Amino acid sequence: MDASAGMDPSAGMDATAGMDASAGPRTIDWDAGAIVTVDQVALPHEHRMLRLGTVDQLIDAIQRLAIRGAPALGAAGALGVALSAHLHADDPEAVRIDADRIAAARPTAANLAWGVQRVLDRLPEGADAVLAEARAVLAEDERANREASRRAAELVLELCSRRPLRVLTHCNTGRLATVAWGTALGAVRHLAAAGQLDYVLADETRPLLQGARLTAYELAEAGIRYRVCPDSAAATAMAQGLVDCVLVGADRIAANGDVANKIGTFPVALAAARHGIPFVVVAPESTLDLSLPDGSGIVIEHRDPAEVTHFDGQPVTPAGAGAFNPAFDVTPADLITAIVTETRIYRAP
Repeated sequence: MDASAGMDPSAGMDATAGMDASAGPRTIDWDAGAIVTVDQVALPHEHRMLRLGTVDQLIDAIQRLAIRGAPALGAAGALGVALSAHLHADDPEAVRIDADRIAAARPTAANLAWGVQRVLDRLPEGADAVLAEARAVLAEDERANREASRRAAELVLELCSRRPLRVLTHCNTGRLATVAWGTALGAVRHLAAAGQLDYVLADETRPLLQGARLTAYELAEAGIRYRVCPDSAAATAMAQGLVDCVLVGADRIAANGDVANKIGTFPVALAAARHGIPFVVVAPESTLDLSLPDGSGIVIEHRDPAEVTHFDGQPVTPAGAGAFNPAFDVTPADLITAIVTETRIYRAP
């Protein structure tokens, strides 16, 4: 991606200035020796908090998606190492073993291993230093996502002439996927607060329905008008002129601008390119993986076939059916209009 074109974040209109700065409660935090987090599996029907006092409990919460979303995983990685450092204050090797286990819990999101490594570097200074660094990660995530989403909202207003805007999203990129504010859905909140948003089409995001369950929950909570859209109907919505812009997040971004995100993002980008609709990725700098020249090196997590062959615990396929169930796909850089972080905007050449 071209990081030199249009890089000045202060250029153009500041249509989001002075908007509501309330981020709401944190999705994940530290409390008296334990990690506390929203159980995202229980939503939207029940808002339940988990209290995780062991590394095994944290890894289980990550793998069953009670904690999910790249920035939230970065926070979880940092807090997990802090938890281990307090549990094994006199055994740094045990902490390093736990750190490796946490980082490997989900392989695609760059932020998880990034959060682990950042606080692990403080381990020689003791458990309190590790915790202090983890708390800094949380605070910085709030600031980074707020700034990235503000820049993205301004960019969308520059790219799209229609008012108010109709935005399509894929997966969940709000406060539940971060520490408190949100990336792509944070930009939606900026646009709504500025009176520039008509509605959101929230892709349901099969097979685990993060859009239908979580994005719809957050939009309803914020009082933002929305409709849930079957993934397979997104292209039709674009063809019928119902979408002005696509806003998505990212789990890992390669050096050339290829983006790994929730499965189904690639076909949304293809449809947006076909219809000349801006496709904007919003993510913190911690999601960048400049060690990978392109997206071919991104490890894609494959999940339990039962997520596809069953629905709500009941089989929907013949007995013994297999399933292709990648959790993520890679969108090539040439389909992406811009990638927006807290410090810069990458535009397609």
